[in-house]
Amino acid sequence: MTAKNNIILSHQEINHKLKRIAYQIYESNVNETSIVLAGIESNGYILAKTLKRILVKISPIQPKLCKVIIDKKNPRTPIQTSLTAEEYTNTSVILIDDVLNSGTTLVYGVKHFLNVPLKQFKTAVLVNRNHKKYPVKADFKGISLSTSLNEHVSVNLDGKIFEAVLD
Repeated sequence: MTAKNNIILSHQEINHKLKRIAYQIYESNVNETSIVLAGIESNGYILAKTLKRILVKISPIQPKLCKVIIDKKNPRTPIQTSLTAEEYTNTSVILIDDVLNSGTTLVYGVKHFLNVPLKQFKTAVLVNRNHKKYPVKADFKGISLSTSLNEHVSVNLDGKIFEAVLD
């Protein structure tokens, strides 16, 4: 089976899903003037930047980008963010990643942001898999997949063409 047969989201489909997620984010933050889009490095941050561009076009909300650096192999190590805790205190935060696999990365990211008071906290992923170890869910998702534990979803956001592939 060739890789072309395993594409689950094409570039056009990814852009469509991101636009829909941006509208959902706007709807859940309609009364906010500013929100924080916290993207987990690296693909989550690329998605956050894309969502920011869309939100600026469709809403009066001024999104702030925040890069979230999590060691995915050892998520218990301290998490670093490009914004200080004071910059996202009492704001609406959306934590963004490309794929929700086991939930490990997202749950540690959620834990980090809950150390300060927030107005609202939501999560967004492009691909939501149904094999989670932790009770974490995506509030905004592009697509949900039921896959086997042996299958892997990879999202390519490098370059000008985006795609999601099932390996």
